[in-house]
Amino acid sequence: MELETKIYERGNSLSISKLIKSSLGDLYGSRFLARQLATRDIKSQYRQSLLGIVWAFIAPLSTAFVWIFLSSSGTVDLEDTGVPYPLYVFCGTLLWSTLLDSINMPLSNTNGAKGILSKINIPKEAIILSGLYKMLFNSSFKFILIVFFLFFYEVVPSWSLLLFPCTFLILIISGVSLGLLITPLGMLYTDVATFISYGLRFIMYVTPVVYVIPESGILKTIMEINPLTPLILVNRNVLLGLDFQFLTYFGILALVMIPVFLIALVIYRVSIPVIIERFSA
Repeated sequence: MELETKIYERGNSLSISKLIKSSLGDLYGSRFLARQLATRDIKSQYRQSLLGIVWAFIAPLSTAFVWIFLSSSGTVDLEDTGVPYPLYVFCGTLLWSTLLDSINMPLSNTNGAKGILSKINIPKEAIILSGLYKMLFNSSFKFILIVFFLFFYEVVPSWSLLLFPCTFLILIISGVSLGLLITPLGMLYTDVATFISYGLRFIMYVTPVVYVIPESGILKTIMEINPLTPLILVNRNVLLGLDFQFLTYFGILALVMIPVFLIALVIYRVSIPVIIERFSA
């Protein structure tokens, strides 16, 4: 078999359109490699774990149980959610945990693959795609749990549930785009990951994850401006068959995130080899 020959010539190779095309091509072409990496990571993650996949539920469910206790005990007075509050908060926290995973995934996956990247010239996009495979694997169990809650609380899904794959994909793309933009700086400075972790904990309380948007006050204004609000709200409303809210904001966000994702992918493609070479020097 004749090997492919590449000729490198001096010139400006930083055309954005060419970089986007190359990045998308490598993203598509590395499907098998990404699947193999994801399979390896999933097996190693749960091989020596007694609880296995249960760990994926512990953080969001523990948060949900805290708020359910506060609501049922009367410690916190929450407005009507339109569905049983436990179901509302379970869906919100599981969606929020998926969004957090999608934001943190590019940095954590790239840090975990530094050894491979420094020794083998593989498409950097394979690292991101393998992370997406792992996220979808873990998310499938979360939504089996949501289906259980729907039956348990006797909530009949509406036709809007058919829209969920699209709205959920937009949520993941938005999170991954933010994660890709953070990754180069996060690899250079570990403080970035810590700052993002603490920042997202605060942002959760100005996003309608565990309670509805207030009818008035500064918190209402902050939540309405917050770009994470439509990502959580629209996905949960689609799941639970609630009235659609923030659809225009969600649509604008979806349109904006497509070019942001492409630009973030290019930044990742260009910067990661330089950073890996710096670490290997």
